[in-house]
Parts: sequence; structure tokens; C-alpha cells
Amino acid sequence: MSTDAKHVWGPLTEGLNIPHDLDLGDRARALDQLGVTPGAHRALVGRVNETLPQRDAALLVSSRLWPVLAHRMHHMAQQGVRFAAHLARIAPDTAAWRTGPPSGTTARLLLAAHHALTTPLDQALPTGPRVSTTAARSRSTTAVPAAVPPKQPTPTEPAVPAHRQQTAPAPRQGHGR
Repeated sequence: MSTDAKHVWGPLTEGLNIPHDLDLGDRARALDQLGVTPGAHRALVGRVNETLPQRDAALLVSSRLWPVLAHRMHHMAQQGVRFAAHLARIAPDTAAWRTGPPSGTTARLLLAAHHALTTPLDQALPTGPRVSTTAARSRSTTAVPAAVPPKQPTPTEPAVPAHRQQTAPAPRQGHGR
């Protein structure tokens, strides 16, 4: 599995088929790998430019993860879903993603676009990160324990390794007085 495929895996890719050899360093190749033709890509970029303010659209389209969002929008368009209506919900100046440090603007915009595309139009957009139980379960490193062991009383003496415990004073070595 490529490094890009590993790093991109998460909320942005939920419900999408991402190739194991995804290469986001080469945008044309990444779009081709994701099944977005050059003509479809031009149409998607045009629709994003019509829907979002110029600065936001440029930031979104120029981001490294744009091919993944383009794949989601292309998939929605193929199913007859009007993704522009979904995307328009992040355009207002009062949108939650606009608050925060400037260094995280692109990441917040990408996540807001993802939430806008995956949240039905009749529901409000989430204001914080949405937890995917499927993703959380698949990435968990712990297993659910079968039975919780009963609690044992805490020891009254400190836990000291047996070889370090002092049992009796050491015998005197050498000559006495």
C-alpha cells in the first residue's frame, strides 16, 4: 500500500474505493487512478468555482487531497446528486471552518467540504469532528476484553522486586573491634 493511500485513509475516504497505489504527488495520475476523467475534472472545478468564493475554491482545488474530494463529487454526480447544493453550505463568511489559526485553514476547509458532501441537505452540518465508528473500530489496536477481572485490594506495602527487598540486616564482614 502506498504512503499516500495510508495517509489519506480516514474520514475523507469513507465509502470510497481508494487504490492501494494512490499517488497524490502526480495530480493527473491520481485523478486517473480515482476514475475522474480530465473532462469531468474540468466540470468539477468549474462547479466548485461557481459555488464557493474564489479564494476558498482556489484553496480547495489546489490542496493535495483535492483528487479525493473530486472523486467523491464525481461519484455523487454520477448518482444524480447535486453536489453544488451541498458544497454551498460552507460558503458563508460565518461558516465554522473559518475560525481558527491560519495554518490550519486548508485542513479545516477540506474537512468542512467533506462534511458538506456527506451530510444530507435537510440536516445541519456538524460543528466538530464526526467520529466514524467503522473507521475507529478498524484502526483500534485494542480488543474488547471478554471479561473484566475482579478488582483486587491494593497492597499495603510498596511493590519492590523480591531481589531488592531487605529481609534482615546484612552480616558484618571483616574483623570486629
